[in-house]
Amino acid sequence: MLCIECKKADTKVIDSRDDEKSIRRRRECLKCCFRFTTYEKPETPNIRIEKRNGRYETYDRNKLEVGIRKALKKRPIKEEEVLEIINDIEHEIIMMAQKIIPSVIVGEIASKKLRIVDDVAYLRFVSVYKSFSTAKSFESEAKKLVLNKERKIIKEK
Repeated sequence: MLCIECKKADTKVIDSRDDEKSIRRRRECLKCCFRFTTYEKPETPNIRIEKRNGRYETYDRNKLEVGIRKALKKRPIKEEEVLEIINDIEHEIIMMAQKIIPSVIVGEIASKKLRIVDDVAYLRFVSVYKSFSTAKSFESEAKKLVLNKERKIIKEK
């Protein structure tokens, strides 16, 4: 591992912590004594996504990230939360342990995560994911969202 300060390769691990998605390592450069943190995550297995039209694409985290970021654009969500959402979705996809996953499943996982975080982002995402063609479709989904929120509030009381 190269030191990010002096670019030398002599570093040692001071502390290491891991969760189910990544390993956080605190490192110290043996030359300049600069301390920094690195994160290691397992390599994504070779997953193919089956599109609705029958084509197959190699899973691309960047493509997932672009869609999630578009949905969350100008929403009051911190960058750390955005990355956590993307990591959670990717983790769920990987844990399915399948070589081919339908894009519909990926869309459902992503919409579930967004629904929990932000209603507007959820509606933005599903409007593209479900290919809404009219304002009525959008209105219908928004009504379902409001009804589910109201039911949840009533159950909590």
